[in-house]
Amino acid sequence: MIADPLKIFVTVVEHKNFSRAAEELYLSQPSVSLQIRNLENELGTKLINRSPKHLELTQSGEIFYGYAKNILLLYDKAKEEIDQLSNVVTGGLKVGASNTIGEYILPFVLTEFAAQFPNVGIETSISNTEEISQAIRANYLDLALVEGDVNPADFVIHPLIEDEIILVVPNQHPLARVPIVTADHLQDQVWILRESGSGTRAFSDKLIKDRGIHVQKSYVIGSGQAVKQAVIAGLGIALVSSWIVRKELNARELTAIRIKGKRLTRFFSLIKSKNHEQSKAMEVFTEQLLTHELLTSADK
Repeated sequence: MIADPLKIFVTVVEHKNFSRAAEELYLSQPSVSLQIRNLENELGTKLINRSPKHLELTQSGEIFYGYAKNILLLYDKAKEEIDQLSNVVTGGLKVGASNTIGEYILPFVLTEFAAQFPNVGIETSISNTEEISQAIRANYLDLALVEGDVNPADFVIHPLIEDEIILVVPNQHPLARVPIVTADHLQDQVWILRESGSGTRAFSDKLIKDRGIHVQKSYVIGSGQAVKQAVIAGLGIALVSSWIVRKELNARELTAIRIKGKRLTRFFSLIKSKNHEQSKAMEVFTEQLLTHELLTSADK
């Protein structure tokens, strides 16, 4: 395929690593290295300066990278337009998701989409909201599903569903016996928090600040799954998405308690870059997502 050497080069540059690029492309590292050398020989210039621990583009490499990205986009667009003549949706789709959505919602959406459009190649990236948003800005991802707030000046945003944030505590915790807690109840507690950049962490920080809550001690844990297990084990209390503790609440492995005042909610949203051209695969994925039963019928 005419685009293969260019895709290999772009993947190496974006991963800044030959091994990770080879893994993503299902190639051996020697094959990737050979393709880069062939490109350099064909162009008569060095594109990448590399050492065992470092990789950076030469000036020629910077120029070639920009053109290679554009050529790949044009190649995909041409292929899609040709495929549309027979009403076949093809091409690639790079989907990102923040952790909660990536673990509890995206797999079901992708399974249905892949069954309906088997000719679309799908790559996923799951991280916290801040890192996924940065990847959209850089056009490393076509679209993403995130929790919490993002800057509307940077993205096209489609709100998907309201997510309720709930306070969970160990079953043996004194607060587990309090039907409705106030800010006074939450003073000097041990909190389990997500890492900075997480939408849930931003929500927790804002609530703690707005309610004037003094935190006795906090533990930072990098996934929602680990946070809820830490609560079950008795490490502390935490604010979490109701999506991630449904099974545990039904099994009575931990306790959800209400904080006095309005329900704590946020939105899960679909975001895209304002300057990223929409492919047919992006269009149909967006349509399917906005009407997916899991999101439209969820009792939130």
